[in-house]
Amino acid sequence: MNNPQPSLVSYVLSHKTLEDLYRLWRQTATNKEGFILITSDDVPTLTPLNGVGQLGECPENGSERFALLLKADWSILLLTHSLQAQFTSGEEPSPFYQVTITWETETVNNFIRQKNLKVTNLPQDKSNSATEREFLLNLLNLLNSDRQEDVSRPILPFGQKNHTALDQRVTQEKVLHQVISHIRQSLDLAEILDTTVQEVRDFLQVDRLVIFQFNPDNSPESNNYSSGWGKVTYESTASKKITPLLKLISDDECFTYIPQHQEKFHQGIIVTVNNVDQRYSHSFCLLETLHKYDIRAKMIAPIVVRGNLWGLLIAHQCSQPRDWLPIEKTFLGHIGEHLSVAIDQAQLYAEVQKQKNNFEQRIIERTKELKDTILASQAASRSKNAFLDSVSHELRTPLTCVIGLSGTLLHWSSAASSLPLEKQHQYLKTIQKSGKQLLELINEILELSQLEAGNSLLNIREFSLKKSTNLVLQTLQEEARNAQINVECQFRIDKEQDLFWGDVERIQQILFHLLSNAIKFTPPKGKVIVRIWREQQKAVFQIEDTGIGIPEIHLPRLFERFEQLEKFREKVYPGTGLGLALTKQLVDLNNGRIEVESVLETGSIFTVWIPDNRETQNKIPVNKTSQPNISFNKTIILIERDEEIATLICELLTAAEYQVVWLIDSATAIRKIELLQPKLVMVDKQLSEVHNISQNLRRLKTTQNIKILLLSNQISANEQNEIDDYLLKPIQPNLLLQRISSLINYDL
Repeated sequence: MNNPQPSLVSYVLSHKTLEDLYRLWRQTATNKEGFILITSDDVPTLTPLNGVGQLGECPENGSERFALLLKADWSILLLTHSLQAQFTSGEEPSPFYQVTITWETETVNNFIRQKNLKVTNLPQDKSNSATEREFLLNLLNLLNSDRQEDVSRPILPFGQKNHTALDQRVTQEKVLHQVISHIRQSLDLAEILDTTVQEVRDFLQVDRLVIFQFNPDNSPESNNYSSGWGKVTYESTASKKITPLLKLISDDECFTYIPQHQEKFHQGIIVTVNNVDQRYSHSFCLLETLHKYDIRAKMIAPIVVRGNLWGLLIAHQCSQPRDWLPIEKTFLGHIGEHLSVAIDQAQLYAEVQKQKNNFEQRIIERTKELKDTILASQAASRSKNAFLDSVSHELRTPLTCVIGLSGTLLHWSSAASSLPLEKQHQYLKTIQKSGKQLLELINEILELSQLEAGNSLLNIREFSLKKSTNLVLQTLQEEARNAQINVECQFRIDKEQDLFWGDVERIQQILFHLLSNAIKFTPPKGKVIVRIWREQQKAVFQIEDTGIGIPEIHLPRLFERFEQLEKFREKVYPGTGLGLALTKQLVDLNNGRIEVESVLETGSIFTVWIPDNRETQNKIPVNKTSQPNISFNKTIILIERDEEIATLICELLTAAEYQVVWLIDSATAIRKIELLQPKLVMVDKQLSEVHNISQNLRRLKTTQNIKILLLSNQISANEQNEIDDYLLKPIQPNLLLQRISSLINYDL
C-alpha cells in the first residue's frame, strides 16, 4: 500500500530560490488558463514589501508574505517568513527564509477565512492533471536545487523539518526499487538478502537489522520449541560496538517466541515494540534475553513463502527505545513481501535444476514418450499453421477493403472533384462492415483464450428467453436473407415460464454461433429452425438446419479448436474454426450440455441445455417492468488514464447524449464525484486505487447509490462483489451502451 503524499511542507530557502518560487506562482497564473492569483500585496491591512509590494520581492525582517494560486478544484499556498529576527543579530539581513507550502483544501480555506480574502469570480474550469503535474515538478526541482547548494542554513524551530516526509517517501521508493531490481536481475539469494539488509538498515537508521530463518524441520508452527529451530542468517549493524547475532542459533524460546503472534506472522502482520521494558515487563525470561543482546526496541516483519512462515525480518534499536513511524512499519512490510518473492524464485529455480538433473538421468527411459510428444506437437503445429493461414485470410480480406476504400476516399477528398454521395456511402458501409468482421474475429480469439484460462465469470441476472432469442434472430436476419435461408422460430414456453436466471449475453453468444453456423452451411432455399422449451429447471435451445451435414467420423473433433472438418470447406465456407470451440466453452461455463446429431447431405441438429442459475445469482438487479424507467440524470464520470480509450468512450457516450466527465487523477475522484453526483462511475481496473474508490463510494451516504461499472481484461469473484457491473476488454461499443443503459435506467 502507498502512503499518501504529504500536503504541507516547510523549508528554509535562500533569497534566490524564494524569488524563483514567486516567479513560478506568477508565471502559472499568467500562462495557464483558469487560474487566479492572490498575494499579500492585494490585502491593504498587511505592510507592503519595501513600500512597493511587487510579487517576487522577498519579505523583510520577520514580515509575512504569501501567494495563493487558485482554480475551481485545486489550490496551492506559498507562505513566507523572514528568519532574521530569530537567527541573526539584526545588523545584517538574513539570507534565509522560512517557507511553508500547502495544497490541502481545508488548510487553504482556513487561511482565506483568517485573512478575510475576497475570492470572487473564480473560474469554473476543472484543473488539468498535466498542468498540475508540470507545476509540482517545477516546484520540486526548485526545492531540490536549493537543497543541493553548499551553504549553511539555520535549523527550523522544534516541530518543523528541513527534510520533510516527502523526502523520506522518495528515499523509501528508491530503496524499494533497488531491492526489486536485485530480485529481477539475480537468482543468487544470498547476494539479494545480504544487499537488502544493508540498504534497509541504512534507510531505517537502526542499530541492527537481521534475518532470522526458521528450520523447516523444527518450526514454531509445530509447537516444538526445542533447541535449534532457527538461526540468524543475515545481519547488518551500524557499528562494530553492537553485539553481532549472525549465525546465532535459537537455543531458548525466549529469543523469538512472542505469545499469540505466530498466527499474526502467518497473516503478514508487522509487530512493533517501542520499549521492550514496558512491553515485556511481565516476562522476565523474554526481557532478560532481549537485554542480553542490547535490544531496547524492535520491529518485526514476517517473510511468508507459499503460505509458510519462512523467517522474520527484524530491526533492532540497541541504544534506546524508539517510536516506530507508520511509514517505517509499512516499508519493512513491503521489504518482507519482496524478499518472499525472491526466496520463492530461488526455490523454484532450485526445483527446476533438480528436475533438470532427474530428466537427464531418465532421458533414455523417456525416449519413446518423447517421440510421441514430438509427434503430437507436430500435429498441433500443423493445426496452428492451418489456423494461422485461415486467420491471415480472414484478416487480409476486410483489411484490404478498409485500407483500399479509405485510401480512395482520402484521394478524392483532396481532389478537385469528389465522389458521388452514393459511392461515399457505399464505401463507408463496406469499411464499417469490414471493421465489424475484424472485431468479431479478434473478440472470438480473445474470448476463447479467456475461457480456456478460466478467467471468465458468469453475470447472472433475470431475463426474458423470448426477447433475448428475438434479438439474436434480428441480428442474423439480413445474413439469412442474403443467403436465401428461411429462419423459423418455434417458441414452446408459456408466458409464466419466460423469465430465466442466467448470463443472458453468454447464452445469446451460444445461439448466435450455432445459428450463424447453420446459415453458413445451409444451401440457398434451405431452412433453419430454432426451437426453445423448458425442461424442469433447464432451458433447451435447439437449432436444426437442412445443410450439408457432418460425417459421423468427424463428430468427435467437432468442438476442437482450429478445426474445419473437411478441406473443401476451407475454400467454400471461410472461417477460422473457432465458432463451435467457443460455443462448447460457453456452454461449459454455464454448467450446460451440448449434443449434435447430423446426417451427411441432410442436415444437423444442435441441442443445448442450460440450467437455471437462480441460486447463484449475483447482486445485479433487473428492471422487471414492461417499460424502462428513463433517468433524467445522465451524467457519467470516467476514471481512465489511457487517453485513446478515454477518447473513444467519451465520444461514444457523448454521441449517445450522455454527459461525460473524464478524470485522470483518481486521488481527488471521490471529492469530485460527491460534488457532481453522477448516475454512473466507470473505472479502469488498471488503476491501483480502484478498490479504494469502490469502497469509499459505498461507504459515503451521498454516493452509495451511484452505480459502478468496471472495465477489465478479467474479473475475480471478490471484485464482482464490489461493483454493480463490469465490461470485459476489448470494449464493444454496442455492449458498452447496453450495460450503461441497463444501470442508469434501473429503477432503484
